[in-house]
Amino acid sequence: MTSLDLLAAAGAAAPTRLDPLDLFLDADIVVQLVIIGLILASIWVWMIIVSFSLKMGHTRSKSAAFEQEFWTHDDPETLLARDKGDNASGRVAAAGLNEFRRSTKAGLRDKQGALHRIALAMEGQVAVESDRLADRLNFLATTGSVAPFVGLFGTVWGIMNSFFQIGMQNNSSLAVVAPGISEALFATAIGLFAAIPAVIAYNRFSSRVDNFEAKLQRFADRVQAQVSREMERA
Repeated sequence: MTSLDLLAAAGAAAPTRLDPLDLFLDADIVVQLVIIGLILASIWVWMIIVSFSLKMGHTRSKSAAFEQEFWTHDDPETLLARDKGDNASGRVAAAGLNEFRRSTKAGLRDKQGALHRIALAMEGQVAVESDRLADRLNFLATTGSVAPFVGLFGTVWGIMNSFFQIGMQNNSSLAVVAPGISEALFATAIGLFAAIPAVIAYNRFSSRVDNFEAKLQRFADRVQAQVSREMERA
């Protein structure tokens, strides 16, 4: 077999595209651990994205249905007793009405003070509902900011290992260092794969939580106005 035949055979055996599994299996153990950690973080990010989307949609629909019934119901107390705090708007209204009952239990002596306490009670519940929705969004923010640097650490380690191989083999040929550098850069790619969806989802979901919090606050203001009118009639 001539040298031209050998070169042709080598070219035929060479891979024509990157294989992520081969890159992972051929990588240094440190780079492999970095990639595994980033993949697990990415899986958790997507679980949060799916679960939050379902939770947010369910929360918004139940609150909207409650608010619509609340303003048309003849007896809000009966509605709240039936609802049993099953939705965010119901819990906000219950906090305000519970404070109203406590403030007027011994007679209404200070209307402005009572209205202030009712407003504080509902504002506190609005904050609780917002925090409950945003409970796991911090992980998205952390992953979005940290994952690229974790991937970069794996890349730096892999490149250091490639240069170490140059010293061990006394060979600076690109064929010696290229595989190691490819495997190292794969860690950065996985870091970006985990970080980009996390950043997009965090920004999107934070906006949705803020909008829902503003919606609950407007509902609380309307409840307070209704309570104020009831006090004036008393």
